Amino acid sequence: MTRRIVVAVVLLGLAAAVALTVRSSGGLPDQPQPIAWDRETCAHCHMHIGEPRHAVQLITTDGAVESFDDVGCALRWIADHHPAIHRLWFHGEGDAWIPADRVGFVAAGATPMGSGLLAVDAETPGARSLAEVSPR
Repeated sequence: MTRRIVVAVVLLGLAAAVALTVRSSGGLPDQPQPIAWDRETCAHCHMHIGEPRHAVQLITTDGAVESFDDVGCALRWIADHHPAIHRLWFHGEGDAWIPADRVGFVAAGATPMGSGLLAVDAETPGARSLAEVSPR
């Protein structure tokens, strides 16, 4: 075997082991996973995720973790890929993540990719719902 084939086989084996571990460990994560700020890139636009207040993260039912630098990037990626979503969170002001079932959006002015949306609690006066801001 050539070295390239050996490396490919080892990487495939590691990927299979990780997938098996996730499935056998009792399930998928129910909390947002750490983001390497200013190093990890957005799944949609591939820019660095550097402003926590605009970050979004989802976990698919097959265990993939996708992170985004702007609400607009996340909504476009979801509309384009139609993933089976296990969990979806939006990061607003402060350190808290807001789950999709409790999120609303207000105008934010400048955002990393220009969506102009900031995640807030759905009960915030004037907040628009996820359905209202999602692409049709």
